[in-house]
Amino acid sequence: MSVYSDDEIVLNEKLSIKNGNYALVGISIVSNFAALFAIDALHSTSEEVAMLNALPALMSIIATWAGAVWLAKVPSKKMFCVRATFVARMFYLLIAMLPFVVHGPALALLVVLAIAVMNFPASFSALSWQSLIGDLIPENRRADFFGRRNRATTFVGMLSTLVPGLVLQRFPVSSIAPYQVFFSLGFFFSLLEVYYLFRHKERMDKRPDMAAPALFHPRQFVTFLHRAPYRMFLIGSIIFNLGWQMAWPLYSIYQIQDASATALWVSSFTVANQISQIITFKFWGRLSERYGNTMMLAIACLGMAIAPVLTILSKNLPYLIFTNLATGTFVAGITLLQFNHLLEVSPESQRTSYIAHFNIVIGLVGFVAPQVGVLLLHIFHMGLSMTLSSVVRAGGTVFFLYMFFHARRAKLQDSVITS
Repeated sequence: MSVYSDDEIVLNEKLSIKNGNYALVGISIVSNFAALFAIDALHSTSEEVAMLNALPALMSIIATWAGAVWLAKVPSKKMFCVRATFVARMFYLLIAMLPFVVHGPALALLVVLAIAVMNFPASFSALSWQSLIGDLIPENRRADFFGRRNRATTFVGMLSTLVPGLVLQRFPVSSIAPYQVFFSLGFFFSLLEVYYLFRHKERMDKRPDMAAPALFHPRQFVTFLHRAPYRMFLIGSIIFNLGWQMAWPLYSIYQIQDASATALWVSSFTVANQISQIITFKFWGRLSERYGNTMMLAIACLGMAIAPVLTILSKNLPYLIFTNLATGTFVAGITLLQFNHLLEVSPESQRTSYIAHFNIVIGLVGFVAPQVGVLLLHIFHMGLSMTLSSVVRAGGTVFFLYMFFHARRAKLQDSVITS
């Protein structure tokens, strides 16, 4: 039973949606245009593009490990999250200012490193927010709440992608100043993000999760795998995320270098993806309530497994918009169901620890996977590299299906024994 009143829960839901909307302005600008900024304006190499995906994941691993211990000792998860979020968003301004003081080839590397270091406080922010929201929103409201929140934030993210894309289209591809303006705007919107986060109602009468320090001990780190539902979910997530994230730098290279996509086309790809997410978030939430998170997560993974193969069928830019529109449906499912499933298999008394453990492991995958993708690109070619990504994603799909049928079979056996 929730320790929060219905009025407090409703208020926190409203504040969280506003917080998420303002957060998505800066996040959308940086995540969607960082690769274009690096490749076109700063002339980054393929290795630096891979680092743009891999180094943030490495920083997230370190930060999540330390953050789990730190978060267990603080009296307020909310205030920890507020401070971490503010520090992380300061990097938007730093990235905008770098071109004023650094020039030449070193600028691209420094921007990549700044984005990587930004993920240290950003990971503190994400870990504390996930743990906090798990406390503030009771389980029976999460599917509906995350569906509404994700629809709203995705719509804002879509606008925050489309507008910069339209503006950047009016400038030469090598122009740096427009990116500086948008990164600065992302920072100023993040101030409102922090304000609405601060307004959340948090009760601090719950005992802190003191199991988190165990994450610092390798032997204890393995004990999280003793919980069978979590272990199975983690294995499936590792397989799928390896296939998912190894293609991230490949998408940027394929769209920008092979298909010659400009800022407007890059933003159009993202907007198409986000439109289908907005439409289908509620759909995934309802189906997960009816059929369970595991089955629907498997279906979402299957859709994502097809995406890389569909992408490389053509360099036609309108076609790539269509593929992004189609795959956005399944991105919505992954976004909603993976986090819901993590909360489902994590014991409430150790939620922070399990979230941290999951983020560390998936962060390690996120560090390795993009480099694997670029390595495959150098060894083979774009078509085979993207196909291998699809194969690995399909492996994750098969594992989640196995989990679903295994759990159903066990449930049927239990019902037969009790009857």
